[in-house]
Amino acid sequence: ERPFLCGECGMSFRQRSSLICHQRIHTRERPYECEQCGKSFSQSSHLICHQNIHAEERPYQCGECGKGFNWRSQLIIHQRIHAGERPYECPECGKRFENSSDL
Repeated sequence: ERPFLCGECGMSFRQRSSLICHQRIHTRERPYECEQCGKSFSQSSHLICHQNIHAEERPYQCGECGKGFNWRSQLIIHQRIHAGERPYECPECGKRFENSSDL
């Protein structure tokens, strides 16, 4: 059951708090600001992850080479280097890439 409905786009959510976070996409509201650099975020969890950059914490380490990353998603992308994985294929030329942003 998803009783919380976004009036802007029609998406529905199980929790009211999820709807509130989602609505920030439409309003572009970013209430969580980094005190060190002023960058703002729509979710507090994104601010917390961002703050690792300033603390130079890199909690996600590659088991293969030891390189550390601020974000789990960065580690996953990095691990494709070791695996030789290239999951994203260009529909025009057929060339494959590690990152979708490289298409």
